Amino acid sequence: MGLDNIEHVVLILSGKGGVGKSSVTLQLALSLTQQGHNVGILDIDLTGPSIPRLLNLEDKKVTQAPGGWLPVKVHDARDGESQPSNGHQTLHSAAPAKRGSLHALSLAFLLPSRSSAVIWRGPKKTAMIRQFVADVLWPPNTDYLLIDTPPGTSDEHIAIVEELHKLAVDTQPDPAMNGNTLSLDIGVRPKLSGAVVVTTPQAISTADVRKELNFCVKTQVPVLGVIENMAGYICPCCGEISNVFSKGGGEVMARESNVPFLGSVPIDTGFVALVEGVKEEQNAVNGAPTTNGNNSEKSTELVERYRECGLCPIFAKFATTVDQKVRGTTSG
Repeated sequence: MGLDNIEHVVLILSGKGGVGKSSVTLQLALSLTQQGHNVGILDIDLTGPSIPRLLNLEDKKVTQAPGGWLPVKVHDARDGESQPSNGHQTLHSAAPAKRGSLHALSLAFLLPSRSSAVIWRGPKKTAMIRQFVADVLWPPNTDYLLIDTPPGTSDEHIAIVEELHKLAVDTQPDPAMNGNTLSLDIGVRPKLSGAVVVTTPQAISTADVRKELNFCVKTQVPVLGVIENMAGYICPCCGEISNVFSKGGGEVMARESNVPFLGSVPIDTGFVALVEGVKEEQNAVNGAPTTNGNNSEKSTELVERYRECGLCPIFAKFATTVDQKVRGTTSG
């Protein structure tokens, strides 16, 4: 089965488009890897995949291997004990920080070009989701698979939840029969640990996201928490936060729906510059040495550059909370 190497699966959901599910997915994944977890990102927004663009890996293609597809590697794991390749230590630490690996898979990696349109009806979308679940060879010891979903509660959502719930029903030898017969054991190793729901503060957004919370109730998906994205704008000059889209709507919605509220995330142009700047830096490194004095790996890898982003501490907190909730849920 394609998810045999996955320990926990977390859905990133929202009933509203444009609330930043993909950026939340990416930053949560980067934060989890910075905490030492091996992470995979599965992008099932089939008609509008964003993860390859955010990762600046649009030119990558999925490799076909015996037994299934190999996801695209974003960065390797690191034990934190080795020194930088040029022999110099960074100004911030004596050795590179420990981190987990990150891999990603998206339909965009299978398309001929970034401008190719996906014009599919429901059955073909469902078949693609099933193939993503069954035929992808994620690396061994992957702690988290974060699934970036499209907005709404449509074919993709129904298909992924249905497939993940199937994995919670496992066949195990019956100890009473000395292993001679099989009995169904519900939830032996639950693959679907829960969902993180993303909203923006406006009432028009929270109204749609309430429907997503209702979807989670009806499909028996635990809600790990609500993130209120775009809650204010950080001025790049003075650091003052202005509430462009109001603030607090996500927290009120979470409280009224009796689900956890993880916190608010302001708009930070530094994150956009970071994502866009990685590719520019990579191109510069290919043609000339970097000018910041650091080694090329340090300067081009998104996971390392993200440590300097103003949103990094916020998502580090989210990652810790999600990890505690997931492990608390599944350990009992």
